Amino acid sequence: MRRLVAEADREDEIEIDSAGTGDWHIGHPPDTRATAAAKDRGIELLGEARQVTPADFDDYDLIVAMDRANERDLRALVPDADEGKVVLLRAYDPEAVATGDLDVPDPYYGGEDGFEHVLDVVDRAARGLLATL
Repeated sequence: MRRLVAEADREDEIEIDSAGTGDWHIGHPPDTRATAAAKDRGIELLGEARQVTPADFDDYDLIVAMDRANERDLRALVPDADEGKVVLLRAYDPEAVATGDLDVPDPYYGGEDGFEHVLDVVDRAARGLLATL
């Protein structure tokens, strides 16, 4: 998404951050397999993992979930007034909406090609999200 926002010259308008719903990877860099797959596409993955906080619902207009489990976890944290901020990423991919497959698959326990597939899935949905924004 950062790359797409930069290519659209909208970095002054759109702020992006990443956080997980769990605490098991806090402080760790991105998975090396994800980093390698992204690098092959000219995408640089930076930073270290952090967990979603209640302040995120104040700081951001959208909280984008990768799958329904994350969406449930986020909805459990969200103040009632901010419930509309939680969205599924693949809800912005017409193909995913048509098939009803709105979860980004988790490539963590799969092989290298799983990360390539997830990058394809995320790219399609991120383009739809950017077009909506």
